[in-house]
Amino acid sequence: MVVNPRATATTARSRDVLIHALRGAAEVEIAQTANRGHAAALACRAMRARVGFVVALGGDGTVNEVVNGLLTDGVHDGVPTLGVVPAGSTNVFARALGLPSDPTEAVGALLDALRADRSRQVSLGRLNDRWFTFTAGIGFDAALIAAVERRRRRGERSTHALYARVGLREFFASDRRHPKLTIEFADGMVLEKQFYALVNNTDPWTYLGRHPMRPTPEASFDTGLALYTRRRMGAVGASVSLAQMLRRNPGWEPGATIRYDLPELIITASEPVPVQVDGDLLGARDKASFRSVRRALRVAF
Repeated sequence: MVVNPRATATTARSRDVLIHALRGAAEVEIAQTANRGHAAALACRAMRARVGFVVALGGDGTVNEVVNGLLTDGVHDGVPTLGVVPAGSTNVFARALGLPSDPTEAVGALLDALRADRSRQVSLGRLNDRWFTFTAGIGFDAALIAAVERRRRRGERSTHALYARVGLREFFASDRRHPKLTIEFADGMVLEKQFYALVNNTDPWTYLGRHPMRPTPEASFDTGLALYTRRRMGAVGASVSLAQMLRRNPGWEPGATIRYDLPELIITASEPVPVQVDGDLLGARDKASFRSVRRALRVAF
């Protein structure tokens, strides 16, 4: 069990209770992360030691690191089954799987899955050599994450309210006149002059509080990647886009292009722009190659 001791939805005492519950059902080795990248190293070690089951207790960043560690040597029969106990602020991957958002209830569901040997295989995405479980973004959403990380380094807590405040500030401060992205598809289609792009591996893309945001509502763990991209960044269009994403059944948006079940695509930028995967900032890039890998990982649920 890879545990992030800084996970926002748990305390040291509640983590002890969760660990005790798991130890009542199986032999469990606990490994706490100490720094960025440590979860991936721990998961890689478990995979190469032929551990059968690895649990990630943390938020989406911890889950992403664990997944990248499990798949260090690629997709093969020796990759452990993944279990998730969501303990972050948003927990998109766990919620997309249908897992309870409460850590205690999630442990109960995990124990039920262990007893019943219940799991499913899910597709994953790759951005160059980095695996992602639910989303990757280039442009505005990654710039938003970068701005939030700067605020967190100054001591602010990661909350949905913080994302909303910073998002508004970043939107009006951004260059909304000069699109930088070009998107090339495997079928030869090219989209030019795009402002930002979301490459999603499932639905929803993220959550605003309890409300799912659904730019690509037909995306699924059982299909290829889904793309949402915009060629306009006016305030009115962005407001319409936000309202559509928050609807139960999102409709057509002017200025947006949506494509589904993509095996691969390449996005280039006229200058380096911010890039993120599963909410983790990768820095600025001027080219990103995306690929869908079907049935890449077995997950207990």
